[in-house]
Amino acid sequence: MKTLRLSLLMGLVLLLFLTACSANSSGGDGAGTREGDQKKEPPVKLVFAFLNTGTMTDMKEVQEAINVIAREKINVEVELMPIDSSAWQQQANLLLSGNEQLDLMTTMAGLNYSSQVAKGQLLPLDDLLDQYGQGIRDALEPEILEGTKVNGKTYGVSSFREMAADYGFIARKDLLNKYKIDLSQVKAYEDLEPIFKIIKDNEPGIIPLVQRSNTNTIANELISSKIDSLGDGLGVLVLADDNTHVVDLYETDAYRQAVETARKWYQAGYIMKDASTTQESNVALVKAGRGFGYLSNMKPGFEFQETNLTGYEMEAVRITPVIGGSTGPAAFMVSIPRNSKHPEAAMKFMNLLYTNADIMNLLTLGIEGKHYVKNADGTIKPPVGDDIGYVLNQWEIGNNALTHVWEGWDPNHWEEMKAFNRKAVYSKGLGFMFNSEGVKAEIASVNNVVDKYRAGLGSGSLDPAGNLDKFIKELKSAGIDKIIAEKQRQMDEWLATKK
Repeated sequence: MKTLRLSLLMGLVLLLFLTACSANSSGGDGAGTREGDQKKEPPVKLVFAFLNTGTMTDMKEVQEAINVIAREKINVEVELMPIDSSAWQQQANLLLSGNEQLDLMTTMAGLNYSSQVAKGQLLPLDDLLDQYGQGIRDALEPEILEGTKVNGKTYGVSSFREMAADYGFIARKDLLNKYKIDLSQVKAYEDLEPIFKIIKDNEPGIIPLVQRSNTNTIANELISSKIDSLGDGLGVLVLADDNTHVVDLYETDAYRQAVETARKWYQAGYIMKDASTTQESNVALVKAGRGFGYLSNMKPGFEFQETNLTGYEMEAVRITPVIGGSTGPAAFMVSIPRNSKHPEAAMKFMNLLYTNADIMNLLTLGIEGKHYVKNADGTIKPPVGDDIGYVLNQWEIGNNALTHVWEGWDPNHWEEMKAFNRKAVYSKGLGFMFNSEGVKAEIASVNNVVDKYRAGLGSGSLDPAGNLDKFIKELKSAGIDKIIAEKQRQMDEWLATKK
């Protein structure tokens, strides 16, 4: 009997053991499940809209390479949605006003960021950053993170790029060498005049000073380092005044001096006669052998960038200190729209854009060996051939300091960029963003007046004597004083929140 009872007991133990093994091997929640047998949740799918300024033929291939990493790291897949710059404003408005899924999106201070916030189209990110965005906080300076806030809350995360600019003149090095011109001796814009004269007298087919565009006029370039445009230029801070008093740019002494200088250079023949109407850019004119140089804002690596664009080796001289305006950090950001289905996953993916070099190199440069090739020193260059199926500018999204350095740049380019940002003198308006909703009608009227005069006065083709005063009078009739008063009111409220 004892043997029988022992056999029955052993059989019961064996039955219980087999039952437990069966339960644990069934893929359920049993604590004994092997790691390899666990059923993984399907990846969260995100949609990411961004500004396209390049080539996206091979986007799907790049997207899948990104998703291989994102699935492993955070169980996320992203659908890239590039939107051409010409269609950006219309498409962005449609996406944000509709109910279509949109989890991440490029936002820009110059294109409705503050009004997008005011309309509730973007989610506040501070709590999400605290939970899932520590890599972002580690990668960006506190001033940069502060510079994108609206009413004390973060709605966009800045890309890492230049947050400021120095200003000066850049020109073809072959002509500088030909006439033994030493740009290092140029200390002020007036010092350029003898150089322009040399080119005018000796190179009759070449314009000494070409203009970047009808909006980036000669006068605009001369004054850019002296003012904080506060986003739209309709009500600015004069940096030399060292205060937060908003004024009409076109009534300032600095603007008058700038248009008078442009007029003097135009009359001397240093600026092309149709500068106020031409659609040819500075790059196109230099590339065609018709332009010598141009005024511009600059940054580390600027000479290399312009050399690639123009096809001529270019040399630059910086004339001003490094200056940072109010909207530098907010010029290009990534935000999470209100119609995101997965804001937590969106923030996790955004965090990868500031911490994962493999994803950033794929997103900004494409696939190694196909869209770029590495040199022995670690720098990169375009592959042989002109048909490159993926090109995205490196300044728009994420932590570009994680990405490869182009051949021709200093190998320490990104460290130079960090130092450049740190040494800048920033405007007292850093972080201020104007919400123009209340004065939209006045802005439209004022911009019509600006369009009437800016190109002519800024290029020197329109005599400022008499015309500048007419310009100012028409601006007042169109409502610029109301815009400035509203901007000052918002500035004062914003300053009060910072105390």
